Amino acid sequence: MKHWLIICLLLLAATGATAQYYLRGAVVDANGNGIYNVKIQVHSKGTIPYFTGTSGTFGIPLNNTSDSILLQADGYETLHTIAYTSSYQTFTLKFTAGATTITKKKLASLIPANEDMRTNLYQNGNETYTTLIENDFTKADQYPETGFALNINRASYSNIRRFIHMDMKVPADAVRIEEMLNYFNFNRQTPPTNNRFTCQTQLTQAPWNVQNRLLFINLQAPVLALDSIPPSNLVFLIDVSGSMDQPNRLPLLKEAFKMLVNNLRQQDTVAIVIYGGIVGTYLPPTSGIYKDSIKTAIEKLEAGGETPGEAALKTAYKLAESIYHKEANNRIILASDGDFNVGITSDKELEDLVIQHRQSGIALTCLGVGMGNYKDSKLEALAKKGNGNFAYLDNINEAEKTLVTEFTKTIYTIASNAYVTVHFNPDYVSKYRLIGFDNKKELVNDTTRELEGGEIGTGHAFRAVFEIETTGYFNDTIAANSSNNDIADLLLHYHSPVSNADNLLPFTAINNYRPFTMLDSSYKLASAVIMFGGLLKQSDLWQHYNWSDVFRIAKSAVNPNNYAEAEFLNLLEAANKLYIIPKKRKQKKERGF
Repeated sequence: MKHWLIICLLLLAATGATAQYYLRGAVVDANGNGIYNVKIQVHSKGTIPYFTGTSGTFGIPLNNTSDSILLQADGYETLHTIAYTSSYQTFTLKFTAGATTITKKKLASLIPANEDMRTNLYQNGNETYTTLIENDFTKADQYPETGFALNINRASYSNIRRFIHMDMKVPADAVRIEEMLNYFNFNRQTPPTNNRFTCQTQLTQAPWNVQNRLLFINLQAPVLALDSIPPSNLVFLIDVSGSMDQPNRLPLLKEAFKMLVNNLRQQDTVAIVIYGGIVGTYLPPTSGIYKDSIKTAIEKLEAGGETPGEAALKTAYKLAESIYHKEANNRIILASDGDFNVGITSDKELEDLVIQHRQSGIALTCLGVGMGNYKDSKLEALAKKGNGNFAYLDNINEAEKTLVTEFTKTIYTIASNAYVTVHFNPDYVSKYRLIGFDNKKELVNDTTRELEGGEIGTGHAFRAVFEIETTGYFNDTIAANSSNNDIADLLLHYHSPVSNADNLLPFTAINNYRPFTMLDSSYKLASAVIMFGGLLKQSDLWQHYNWSDVFRIAKSAVNPNNYAEAEFLNLLEAANKLYIIPKKRKQKKERGF
């Protein structure tokens, strides 16, 4: 008996030594409203971040009864204090003063600045594009680790198509190769349904330089089951100002939104805010079951007046907050040419306005339309700062693709603040170049080196590509048979909507080299899209091939029964006629282009 008593006492002592406590609480603003997605760092947990849920609440296991806690959220002052597990903790974050909001400058990719970085100037009416600096080669022994943000944006491709169909050359900064790749569905496999991301990599030759290698990174997001898709609380924020009175603007948007309404369910809710001569709620929150009423209201929209974008955004957020539900897909869909001309109009001031609301759990999707005064830079920035996505609608087919065919990928977020870090093996990689994901010119020398993670929709397939110069003594065949044949280690970072913690998924890129001619057609098509974007960029980084090379590869890979792929071939032919030097045009034709 005495023996068992000693054992029990030892067990109790051990239990006390490893006791687990639970820190519960909420983070609210000055008005008492819960703040979504606040980054929480606890001293005893090291660098592991936690995040508040949609109502601002959190729960963190601790080994002690108290700990030092750091709370950070865009648009709010940082709070550093002590938290106690003995009671429910409520922390209040103060708003940062409106005009002086300090936001971190975040990057699309973690590529060091090169000394010869430069950009091309262009003139295209009143359209505006963010000035970008192309990523050049980086030495792997000095900078073995890099990274890139994930998102579902594909506006660049449809905008490029608009320029070429109008026989106009494309502004270099309108060409974002990662968005061009995003436009196509390269995935030939069924997306996973086990709530986990999958990753496949492939190594091959670079078709424009056979001495170099291309590393394809293919990430696939899981698919939400139909019965688990949450209800949507949507606010259509529609620009009805005078500049929208053209066939490819408000009339196109009206048809687009009516197609979206056709797919709404009874549990979905729609409200409409308009801004033109006035700003106001045009349609109060209405169930998706009343499709005819919603579509009738949309059809009656007419254009006229100025563009008070600031007041419109504030009205839309206020309405969205009134119908907010933490279990729903809460989203504003802003549709405009982006030409705000009343109230605050600068990109920075509008970004600050959106940042003040991004912690509310309400996402901002932007749909761009129009030409001549189209503000690509403004809409792209607002979507990024608003935890949303960005698309450009150049015709009714693109509207259907965005708001009907791929609606769930566009609207239902399965991961936020998503990005990938890549650590290259310097035994294999001498230099690497990330294709696309170019940073803004004013950020290339930024010292914070922080990625701006993006949002991923359900079932979205994502493809990123590196061009690699291998080390001189490395041989593909030898490496493939060696015990250390890893090209790189990958780490996917993302925040799940149902989790408060940062999720980390490790993957490995092994040397599975295959000659380009033996690749699956999807890789050949992706290469053709990259080469197409490179020629449109017209920079020194894309000098070793021509339009005929792109067309030859594309023709061998395109599925003629796939509308988007067949259209890509037609776009290549049109671009060839537009870009090629006239005196050489006949020679190219004789070669069979």
